[in-house]
Amino acid sequence: MIRRLPSKQPNAIITHSREKSPIARLVLLLLCGLVLASGFVYAGGKHFAALRLGYQTEKLRVALDKTREDQRRLLLAREAASSPARLERAARQLGMQPLQPAQIDPLKQIEVKEPRVAANEKPEQKKTVKAEAKPKSNSQGRIR
Repeated sequence: MIRRLPSKQPNAIITHSREKSPIARLVLLLLCGLVLASGFVYAGGKHFAALRLGYQTEKLRVALDKTREDQRRLLLAREAASSPARLERAARQLGMQPLQPAQIDPLKQIEVKEPRVAANEKPEQKKTVKAEAKPKSNSQGRIR
């Protein structure tokens, strides 16, 4: 074997140069990790908030459907209660009778009771004022 360097060659002392800021690199790495981790935590929080809002929306949707169904049911009950047949039955139970044709006379004089009583009159005395019903006029005038 051939040696290229003589065995008794003095070597220069080599000193290793150390990094002057290993702590700065470590702090930078730590900050990047914290930013990344906080981003994941923020995204997770938003995700769970969206899920919570979704569940609340579903509950409100069910409540709205139930309320609409109740409203439809109540409208049907109101219309059934105000039907003419049921109103007539209820009126008969109260003692009311159907209107007779003789009770309707447009040419008959109408008696109107005064709502106020004079201070010197007794409450038993009621004044009545007679007013004549006006016959309906023809809107076209008289036809000749």
